[in-house]
Amino acid sequence: MNPYAGHIGDKTPLDLISDTPRRLAQLVETIGPERLEAPPAPGKWSARDILCHLADTELVFGFRLRQSLAEDHHVIQPFDQDRWANSYETYDARSAVATFSAVRGWNIALIRSASPADLAKAVTHPERGTMTFQTIIETMAGHDRNHIKQIEAIAAQSARAT
Repeated sequence: MNPYAGHIGDKTPLDLISDTPRRLAQLVETIGPERLEAPPAPGKWSARDILCHLADTELVFGFRLRQSLAEDHHVIQPFDQDRWANSYETYDARSAVATFSAVRGWNIALIRSASPADLAKAVTHPERGTMTFQTIIETMAGHDRNHIKQIEAIAAQSARAT
């Protein structure tokens, strides 16, 4: 089962992932530079942290997509997002969005070139079991929506604070 499937809604995964760079840039402008750094609550990620996580994750998704096409029975390598987040204070939000957007564009080009057989190609995630290339795309979309909702909540807090 895909833990992010519930976040997709009624749009196609490709439509969702194609729109994410635009939406992230819009949210960065709405929130403003000072609020990007502030976590919404103690122990929670700031909008900048979430944007850095999305940039990191997009690199991971790109690798997973390419390895899934290049290898039979590819086993996905999980990563510890909290350990990766230890360096996020050294990055800025706009660079994270730029990185995310550039890699996302490259990943979308790959996804659009995938054949029906590619989309059905099986891969294994050690924590989630067997999935397909298409499931990775759906995971990207649900992951995007999950984090966009978090950033939208921060943007709403910023609007109330002004």
